Amino acid sequence: MLGLAHLDRPFDYQVQDAQHLDAQPGVRVRVRFSGRLVDGYILDRIEASDHPGKLGWLERVVSPEPVLTPELATLARAVADRYAGTMTDVLRLAIPPRHARTEQTVGAPPGTPRPPTVDLDGWKPYEHAESYLAAVADGKAARAAWQAVPGEDWPRRLAELACHTVIAGRSAIIVVPDQRDLVRLEAACEPILGDRVVSLSAGLGPSARYRRWLRALRGQASVVIGTRSAVFTPIPDLGLICVWDDGDDSLCDPRAPYPHTREVAVLRSHTDKCALVLGGVARTAETQALVDAGWAHDLTASRSVVRERSPRISALSDEDNRVARDPLARSARIPAVAFDAARAAVAADAPVLFSVPRRGYLPSLACERCRSHVRCRRCHGPMQADGPVPTDGAGPDSNSVGLLSCRWCGHPDADFRCTECGFTKVRALTTGARRTAEELGRAFPGVPVLTSGGDKIVDSIGSGPRVVVSTPGAEPVAEDGYGAAILLDTWAQLDRTELRAGEEAVRRWLSAAMLVRPHGRGGAVVIVADAGLGPVQSVIRWDPVGFAENEVAQRTELGFPPAVTMASIDGAGPAIVAFAETVHLPPGGEVLGPVELPAGVRLPSGLNRDEISDPQRILLRCKRSQGRELAAALHAAQVGRNAQHDSQPIRVQMDPPTIG
Repeated sequence: MLGLAHLDRPFDYQVQDAQHLDAQPGVRVRVRFSGRLVDGYILDRIEASDHPGKLGWLERVVSPEPVLTPELATLARAVADRYAGTMTDVLRLAIPPRHARTEQTVGAPPGTPRPPTVDLDGWKPYEHAESYLAAVADGKAARAAWQAVPGEDWPRRLAELACHTVIAGRSAIIVVPDQRDLVRLEAACEPILGDRVVSLSAGLGPSARYRRWLRALRGQASVVIGTRSAVFTPIPDLGLICVWDDGDDSLCDPRAPYPHTREVAVLRSHTDKCALVLGGVARTAETQALVDAGWAHDLTASRSVVRERSPRISALSDEDNRVARDPLARSARIPAVAFDAARAAVAADAPVLFSVPRRGYLPSLACERCRSHVRCRRCHGPMQADGPVPTDGAGPDSNSVGLLSCRWCGHPDADFRCTECGFTKVRALTTGARRTAEELGRAFPGVPVLTSGGDKIVDSIGSGPRVVVSTPGAEPVAEDGYGAAILLDTWAQLDRTELRAGEEAVRRWLSAAMLVRPHGRGGAVVIVADAGLGPVQSVIRWDPVGFAENEVAQRTELGFPPAVTMASIDGAGPAIVAFAETVHLPPGGEVLGPVELPAGVRLPSGLNRDEISDPQRILLRCKRSQGRELAAALHAAQVGRNAQHDSQPIRVQMDPPTIG
């Protein structure tokens, strides 16, 4: 367990006769390496070694528990190769720390659990669901991209799918982004699965987490539910993996080698030959790319079902001529249509949701005339201005800017001309004023107002009239659904310079709309945004699949992920430039940068602002089919760097979540 690229391989040791019975493949051991004791795992027992030198002796067997199963070892190796990392780093994510007392006390659950039963009628609205469920029951490696219909009780559907797998004699793993989702999933699984399900999350204490993990390892549980790292759980006879909401950034591990849960699930579905479901309200471009390639198949409902279950969705810009005429509406600067929907919900004794994004996003540059985002002519990356830029609401004569430069490759542009309309002036798009709970309280006198966001997140609310002001992702679940949802300050999400800004906005808006009653019961959603924008239109039509298809097509044309593979190198300028020069790129590969580290991206481990005032980034780009070659080239470069004892910290990341 050394974590160094040039030592990322097995080493042979001799086993003493007294250790023979305990020293089995998969157990934890201590060995002496380069004069010091280190932790490790036994991968295999062989009669003879091809090592020409003298072998050291196994120091001791830490535990006879075989925690590293052959399947987990294969998966860890595949993940390390996919992300240009080391197997040691992957195993740190996959296997929790040992607790000796816990190993001795974990036993079989009391009694013999009764055979589970499950009603699968909830899957009937989805086309091809019957054939998919049959494939799962037959033990086939069927892979699906599941698009949940509006108002879907997705925890219940996932619990039913897991129970269906258990009835077929196999086990299942379900991964969700955060603890709030996990609590809802637990409540859905326990009534039908009972002691067969174990829940794993970072919030558990070390002992409790290890105890539950051992239950899964020893086959005492048939279903594992949990957050990010649960995807690695070595449960016997795995038949199904489900990942919910793969667009949530919580599913991207912040520790090396920075694997994404979706990609780990894809690899495990391949190595373990098990079924896979990538489900969500929205759809990521990466999931759509799997569907386009034929590796996964759609699991969607018909348009008639979607229309029947969705709320009435409309869009209205702040600049629309129907802006509220009453003083309360003007004080909050919310269009009258939005207020009408909110008041109708309150009058019907239903709660109303106001979604207000946080401030702090970096403004993006757009054409002064047509609002098209400004992109680099060389690599299509987002542009930044080296001088002050006028913002929306500035005077007509305050729109001169200095030199523009690319955030990806650093290429300057001193003669900007919009590719859409030919205009030569730009401005920075701002997020607009933030609505407050106090303003809404004045607009709805006598109605309770509560907020959810930051460190005070409300998980659920009861029925009855009330106003809920929430940041995206922190919306409480209403007992009987919201009567209306008003999505405010939408430019704060759409105008981010990040590649996934539109995709993330659609995911957030659809997630909020999922909590609203169907239009047949009066449910309404108002998006305060230009209805002509692609992301807004996809929400109005409730067409996340169409949006994802369009995203993939545009990114393919412009050379963005997932149409290409990208890797980032972050750190001090001289260190990352020297490292990039040692990487042997695949044919046609590109080096973009160095540029400033994108806003919001943390420095690599081992660096702080006092040590380096100008953290930078280099991007490497190649064809998608060359992704494994790029990962191998990065790993080889790190091997050379470690061998030369280069101690300057850098971060090497395949498919970084933030590249804008």
